[in-house]
Amino acid sequence: MATVLEMKKEDNLSGKQQLRASMLSQLSKLKEVDRADKSFSIQQKLFETLEFKKAKIILFYASLKTEVETDRMIKEAQAQGKLIGLPVVLEKNLVPFLAKDFPKNLHLGPYDIRQPKKEFSHPVSLADIDLVIVPGIAFDNSCNRLGRGKGYYDRFLKTLPKETATIGLAFDFQIVDNLPHSSIDLPVNKIIVS
Repeated sequence: MATVLEMKKEDNLSGKQQLRASMLSQLSKLKEVDRADKSFSIQQKLFETLEFKKAKIILFYASLKTEVETDRMIKEAQAQGKLIGLPVVLEKNLVPFLAKDFPKNLHLGPYDIRQPKKEFSHPVSLADIDLVIVPGIAFDNSCNRLGRGKGYYDRFLKTLPKETATIGLAFDFQIVDNLPHSSIDLPVNKIIVS
């Protein structure tokens, strides 16, 4: 017989899986023109934040087809003199590497995530990163996030210095009132939505 704690954990997991499936479906149905327009609006809001303006080194993510599009953001940030890192999946961890000559020196890593080729890049010290742009399937009003279920970002966020700013990017329908979460799920500092 399952304990109350095990039942709550199972309900939490099942709630996450249902929400993840629902959000992934909605993301896949978003028209490309709407995704581009909303992504540009998010970029404008992001670039106006104090966290972005002050940051010298920013860890972005190379967006998947259905996510908030980050390629234009990365190119524009580089044009403004920012150094850009991207996560590289190494075993069960994310390791930030500088993204030079973006997007030319990227290749497909695990889960079809575009990441820097190691021969054209080098790792970035966590202490040197000023801002981390965090992907998510869903976020709630308390800045909790729902990822893709592998825990990479939760493990990575725990390793960051406390003063490192974290910002999630989301389309308006990705914001829910309350996400099922546990002590291993880490919220971001802020969410930018369009």
